[in-house]
Amino acid sequence: MSKPYDRAYFDKWYRSQRHRVGSRAQLARKAALAVHLAEYYLARPIRNVLDVGCGEAPWRAALKRLRPDIEYQGLDSSEYAVRRYGRTRNIGLATFGQLGELRFDTRFDLIVCSDMLHYVPAPEVRRGLAGFADLLEGVAFIEVFTSRDRVDGDTHGYIARSPAWYRAAFVEAGLLPCGSHAYLAPRLMRSVAALESL
Repeated sequence: MSKPYDRAYFDKWYRSQRHRVGSRAQLARKAALAVHLAEYYLARPIRNVLDVGCGEAPWRAALKRLRPDIEYQGLDSSEYAVRRYGRTRNIGLATFGQLGELRFDTRFDLIVCSDMLHYVPAPEVRRGLAGFADLLEGVAFIEVFTSRDRVDGDTHGYIARSPAWYRAAFVEAGLLPCGSHAYLAPRLMRSVAALESL
C-alpha cells in the first residue's frame, strides 16, 4: 500500500510541534547555502529553481525571501498538495521518475530535492536522475540520508541505501559532488578546481 501524502501527513510532519523535525530557521540556512553555492558556480544571481518532491512548497518562501524575483517551479506526487497549492505556489503533479522525460522551456540554475529521495524506489531514482543533465544549468541540492545516518521523523517507507549507492547513481547521472548535499551540472565541470569536488 502506498503512503498517502495528504493533509494529515503534512499536518503531522510539517506543523505538529510533537513530530516536526526541521525548523524555519534550519530551512532558511539550507536555502541560503543552496542559493549561494549555485551563484558561486554560475558566477551570477540565480534566476530559477525546480523543487522536486516539494510537498506544500516550504522552500518557495525561503527562496523568495533571498531572491524575490526568482522563478519557482515545484513538482510533487501529492494530489492533495497540487490541488491545494498548485496554482498559488506553482506546483505541478509529477513523480521523481518522470524527470527522466519531463522537459521545460529552460534549464534550472538550482534544482532542490530535499529529504525525499530515500523514500523513492531505486529504479525510479535512476530514471529521474537520468534527466538531470538536461534539466540542470547550475547546482542540484540533493539532501538525502543513508544507511549510515541517524534518521529522525518519518521512517515509514524509508529506504536505507548505502552512501556508495547514491554516489554511484549521482556519478552515473553526470553530477559532480561539491559537498554539503550539493552537486554540479555536467556543463560546470570544466571550471571546477580539483579540490572543490569530493
